[in-house]
Amino acid sequence: MSASAAGRPSLVIVGAGPRGTGLLERIAANAPELYADAGLDVHLVDPHPPGAGRVWRRAQSPLLWANSEAQDITMFTDETVDMAGPVRPGPTLHEWAAVDGRSFSDRRLLGSYLTWVYERTVAALPPGVRVHHHARRALSVGGPREGRQQVWLEGRPRPLLADLVVLTLGHLDAEPDDEQRELAAYAREHGLVHLPPDFTADSDLTALAPGEPVLVRGFGLAFVDLMVLLTEGRGGRYQDDGRGEPVYVPSGREPVLYVGSRRGVPYHSKIGYDWEGERPPLPRFLGPAEIDALLARPDGFDFRRDVWPLVAKELGFAHYHRLFTAHPERTTVPWADFQKGYAAAGDAAGAAALVAAAVPDPADRLDLDALDRPLDGVRYGSYDEAQRELRAYIEDDLARRHNPLRSQDFAVFFGLLSVYGQLVRLGDVGPWWHGFFSCLASGPPAPRLRQMLALSRAGVLRFLGAGTTVEAADGVFRARSASVPGDFVEARALVEARLPGPTVERTRDALLRGLYADGAAATAGGLLAVDPSDGRVLDRSGTPHPRRFALGPHTDARGSGAFTRPRTGGPAFRQNDATARAALAFLGALSCRTAA
Repeated sequence: MSASAAGRPSLVIVGAGPRGTGLLERIAANAPELYADAGLDVHLVDPHPPGAGRVWRRAQSPLLWANSEAQDITMFTDETVDMAGPVRPGPTLHEWAAVDGRSFSDRRLLGSYLTWVYERTVAALPPGVRVHHHARRALSVGGPREGRQQVWLEGRPRPLLADLVVLTLGHLDAEPDDEQRELAAYAREHGLVHLPPDFTADSDLTALAPGEPVLVRGFGLAFVDLMVLLTEGRGGRYQDDGRGEPVYVPSGREPVLYVGSRRGVPYHSKIGYDWEGERPPLPRFLGPAEIDALLARPDGFDFRRDVWPLVAKELGFAHYHRLFTAHPERTTVPWADFQKGYAAAGDAAGAAALVAAAVPDPADRLDLDALDRPLDGVRYGSYDEAQRELRAYIEDDLARRHNPLRSQDFAVFFGLLSVYGQLVRLGDVGPWWHGFFSCLASGPPAPRLRQMLALSRAGVLRFLGAGTTVEAADGVFRARSASVPGDFVEARALVEARLPGPTVERTRDALLRGLYADGAAATAGGLLAVDPSDGRVLDRSGTPHPRRFALGPHTDARGSGAFTRPRTGGPAFRQNDATARAALAFLGALSCRTAA
C-alpha cells in the first residue's frame, strides 16, 4: 500500500522503553520545525509498558535499585547536548519524585518517572500526530528499500505498514555460546543447577537451595541484583552495629555465594560527595579533531595502539587538572608548568616521569592499570586470607570514593563521560572499553558495597579472587582463581551473573535475527552496524537503508545509557536528536508529496 493510498505517513518504533521514549521526545521537540501541521501515525511496539519498558517495569522486586543517584537521572536535554534540535528542559528523577537527590531510588519509582515522561511526550506532540501502542513482539520487518515497510507482530494477522522503522530494542537476550551450551548439558546430565547469563530480575532463582554453595561468575551490577534477591529477597535483614555499619541477620534461606571474576573485585563505588569548583576543561586530548583524524586513517585504527593512548592522556589531564587546581599543596610545580610539560610528553613514559617529579604521593597519581585490575600479581595463601584482604580492599575503596580530598577521582569520572561521548563516533571499539568504563564510572552505590561487606562477615558471601575460571568435572562445578593458586571451590550450582553479550548473530530477537540472516543487516563486533551520523541500518555492503534506523546497546553506536547525568552532554540524547530529525525530514518530504 502506498503512502498516498494510506493517507497518512507512518512511523513504527520497535521498543518503547527509555530509548524509544527518548526518541519520541525528540520527535515532539523537533516536529514544530520539521513537521508542523502534518498528520503522522506513530506505532510503538513493545510487550512491556511504554516508558518503563522491560528493565524498569513495576512488576519486579522493590528491593532492586537504579544504579545512579536520583539527581543524576534525567530524560531531558539541556544546553550541553551538542545537537541541532531545540532543548526541551524537564525535571530529573529527584525533582519529579521529590526525593533526596543523593538517594538511589528503586526501579519501580524510576519506571513511574519514565511512564510520566512518556505521557508528557505524547501530550507534547502536534495535534496531527497520533500514537498507538501495540503490546506485542515484533517478529520481522520486510519491504522494498524505496517503499513502505511491513512490520509483522506476534499474534496479528496483518503487518503494520511503515514509511520508516526505528529499532530501539534495548538489551537483547541471546542464545548460549558454546561454553554455556556445554555447561548446561553437563548440568542436565549430572542433576546440577546452571543459570546462564540473563537479566537477574527475570531469572528463576528457586533452584538455588538454602545453605548450599553456589559458584557465581561476574562481580558487576548483575551480581549485586543476585546478591540482593538471595539475601533480603529471602527474608534476611540488616541492623546497625551502633557505629553506622550494617550487620547481616540471616533468615536461614540463603545459599552461600562464592563470587569471582576476571578482576576479582566489585566495580569501584559510586562517589559519595558533591563536586565543587571548576570542572576540567574537556575535551583536551581526545576531541572532535582527534576523532576526525582516526576516522580518516586509510588503514583504519586499532583501539589499544591508536585510541587508548589518547584516552589515557585525556583521563590523566582531568585527574591532574583537579589535583593541581583544587589541592595544589600536594604538588611541587605550578599547574601552568605541569600542563605545558604534560601536553608536550610524547609517550606514557615521559608523562610518568613528569608526574613522578611533580606529584610526590603515589596515592595522588593516576594508575589506570591498577584501577582496572587491582589484583594483578596478588596472591593469597588461602581463601580465608583472601576474605580478609578483599574486605580491606572494598573498605579502602569506599573510604577513598567518599573523601573530597581525593576529588581528582571525580574529575576522572567527568573525563570518562567526555571520552565516551567522543568514542561513539568511532562505532563499537570492543568490549574491553565498555568494561573499563563500567568498572570506574558505573559501580554500585556505597550502601550495596557495605551490605556486601556485611554478607562477607556473616559468611553468606565468599570471594574467590581474580582470574576466576570454572570447570565441570567429577559430577560438580569447580572454581579456581589466580589469587589463591592451587586451591578450588566446588558446588552443584553455577550462576553466570552477567547480561548476555550483545550479539546479533545469537540474539533471540526474531526481527534482528531475520534481518541478519537475509543480509539486510551487517554487524560490527557482533553488534548491529549503523550509520553513526543518524543511526540508519547498514546492510552487508555498508549501504544505509533509507527507511530503517536503530538506536541503543544492540548497535555499534551504543552510548553510555538511555538517560544520563544532567549537564554532561549525553551522547544518547545527541543520537536521538539526529535520528528524530532525519526521520521527520524524510516523513515531512513524503507528506508534502502525498498532499500534492
